[in-house]
Amino acid sequence: MSSRDPSPAPRRRRESGDPLAGELRLAVTRLARRLRQHADTGISPSMLSALSTIERRGPMTLGALAAAEHVQPPTVTAVVARLEESGLVTRATHERDRRISLVAVTSAGAELLRTSRRAKEAYLARELSRMSPDDRLILERAAGLLEDMLERPEEPREAQPGAEEAAS
Repeated sequence: MSSRDPSPAPRRRRESGDPLAGELRLAVTRLARRLRQHADTGISPSMLSALSTIERRGPMTLGALAAAEHVQPPTVTAVVARLEESGLVTRATHERDRRISLVAVTSAGAELLRTSRRAKEAYLARELSRMSPDDRLILERAAGLLEDMLERPEEPREAQPGAEEAAS
């Protein structure tokens, strides 16, 4: 039996006009905060995100990292400088074009990511163990849907529904 009433709760109107979008935003934001608290890495969320991207995609240029992180080049330069000072990444000159440097994760950076992931997954496993099989299936389906949503290319902001209202 589900620990929550399966009927949808009355939803408050959110900024987007879609109640589900507001509820989802709040739940995802709170979950992300809780996961960060359980895996205190000692680095900022932007540093952790950049480090994870570099590990996942392999050695990359600062421009490619900025594009992947959806930030401006000066921002990524500052983040990488802090990661480098912490010994979590290294910069190496590209073998064919010496004007280009590639950023790669060090063994210390990889270990920090492993430790962080283990702590986050341990927290989630504890919480999931308290749920009914039906609720776990719902979350399994939701996780897949969220992953699908995140894999789709983003539309330019001006083409997104509701962008005009948000700008006013």
